[in-house]
Amino acid sequence: MSRGLNKVMIIGHLGKDPEMRYTPSGRPVTTFTVAVSRSWNSADGERHAETEWFSIVAWGNLAEICKQYLTKGQQVYIEGRLQTRRWDDKEGQKHTSVEIVANEMMMLGERRDANQSQETPHAEDSEPIANEDEFPF
Repeated sequence: MSRGLNKVMIIGHLGKDPEMRYTPSGRPVTTFTVAVSRSWNSADGERHAETEWFSIVAWGNLAEICKQYLTKGQQVYIEGRLQTRRWDDKEGQKHTSVEIVANEMMMLGERRDANQSQETPHAEDSEPIANEDEFPF
């Protein structure tokens, strides 16, 4: 039997601070959006740019870590799988949503803390934060 592959990797900037809530069973889930921009030159030399927005969902311990460490504007690496959700609203309209269910997150860019100026870059610009498989609790 053949196997499929559903794997997505993106690097972008958070559109807003993550929002965390809990399922009725108490499992944490965090959602946020990530903007990924690209630019290119057309054949006639004209510069083009576009930004694609991705909805991200993190569950369990990864959800808690995303809520604690991520903030709007921060650059982040997300790895996960694509998931499509379909539902009907109260008026009977059909809706579809495509999101990335994260299983790994890495903070990128400058480190910032309360005791240092935002203009001071560090040599250690990226630090892995979480992989859902690393947290058995």
